[in-house]
Amino acid sequence: MRHARFAPLTLAVSPALFAAALFAAPLAAQRVTKSPVYVPGQLAPHQQVARDVYKELVEIQSGVTTGNVTTAAVAMARRLRDAGILDSDVFVGGPRPEKHNVVARIRGKGGPNAGKPLLLLAHLDVVEALKADWSPEFDPFTFTEKDGYYYGRGTADDKAMAAIFVANAIRLKREGWVPDRDVIIALTADEESGAYNGVDWLLKNHKELVDAGMVINEGGGGTLRDGKPLFQALQVAQKVTTNLTLRATNRGGHSSVPRDDNAITSLADALSKVGRYHFPVHLSDVTREFFAKTAAVESPEIARAMRALAANPNDAAAAAAIARDDRYSSILRTTCVATMLSGGHATNALPQLAEANVNCRILPSETAEQVRDSLARVVNDTAVQVLIRTQRPTSPTSPLSPAIVGPVTQITRDMFGDIPVIPTMSTGANDSRFFLALGVPSYGVSGLFSDPKVDARAHGRDERMRVQSFYEGQEFLYRLTKALASANGTVP
Repeated sequence: MRHARFAPLTLAVSPALFAAALFAAPLAAQRVTKSPVYVPGQLAPHQQVARDVYKELVEIQSGVTTGNVTTAAVAMARRLRDAGILDSDVFVGGPRPEKHNVVARIRGKGGPNAGKPLLLLAHLDVVEALKADWSPEFDPFTFTEKDGYYYGRGTADDKAMAAIFVANAIRLKREGWVPDRDVIIALTADEESGAYNGVDWLLKNHKELVDAGMVINEGGGGTLRDGKPLFQALQVAQKVTTNLTLRATNRGGHSSVPRDDNAITSLADALSKVGRYHFPVHLSDVTREFFAKTAAVESPEIARAMRALAANPNDAAAAAAIARDDRYSSILRTTCVATMLSGGHATNALPQLAEANVNCRILPSETAEQVRDSLARVVNDTAVQVLIRTQRPTSPTSPLSPAIVGPVTQITRDMFGDIPVIPTMSTGANDSRFFLALGVPSYGVSGLFSDPKVDARAHGRDERMRVQSFYEGQEFLYRLTKALASANGTVP
């Protein structure tokens, strides 16, 4: 039975519930840590371990199509065993020889109030990267420290959290800490592509290894402005990924006798229409609360628009003002964007087939079929089919109970000052979706702070993590793990 501290899973988050949970944090949450967590050039022993693990992971080429995740899984299993976790509590395995996961368990005291395990989840695979695409001074698979940042593929997505979970496990074992409930660390494969997803494989083949009462994963984190913490995001919902195919077909012919009907031209026209189309604005309880609370820390113009939209989701002027900021635009609505093209079969022939992949990030309240039908109406061309290529099931929303909001709020304030913790819907998607589908509350939160204007480089060129943020995130997740693994949720 799930511990009583965890509220039942619901499909909507009440603003009143969030407010109640937020203010349930103890008064001690108003404290701010006096001594800095990180001092440049003076790493504490547990921080040095974290750096070593981080470096090792980044320098293992675990690209989703050309790399080997198993190498990283085996390396982390070795470190966890060396820390004192029993061989019988460390598992390495997966859907393919090069795509293994590692799952390790720190045994708790148990007892009637312990509750089901806490699962710390991160993925070891990364998006592909070519050295030629990066700045000359960086190699994506060489861990580089420069000007207060760690550079390398996966430094942000998601090897920072993977390294932190392993380093914190080592620290906790060295301290002799025994949690009330079991703590499971799962570092998995293929989150980025999903073709051989490690979490999906574990749940289908070894569910007992990852059977948990709560999941902590990527997806949240902190926002910096001018180097100062602005707010901490707590991800409780996520968009659903769907890929559509726009397909134009034609009888073809010789290119020396062109006609007005042309598959490539028809597809180009269709893509232009899709590119100009904006889905209607739709706010859920989560996104309405997000805008209402983010208004407190935004610029006056954006703040006014956020408050207006939270009060009236039909306020088109407010939505337009918010949409001018890329950080917030995709939170407002479902989005679809062309990502791949193919067409034609010869340089001297009229094309018989032209196709494009359109990647859609769908609000949890909508379906792939609804989005497909909307785009078919927008394209309005019988020569172009709009087909569902791949789709994932709708992802429920996690409850904002005091069990999670209380510790996150207190630790955030202790470490970063009196900044808000704001519930958010991720415009991307992560492996929490598998646990959400089973009714397991799953949250994205890390304590890793970044400036979205300069640090939003995941999947792109010169991916990086602020050095200070890495060690602050390590400390944040260390304290959060101890709090959530305690039967009474006490913050250390």
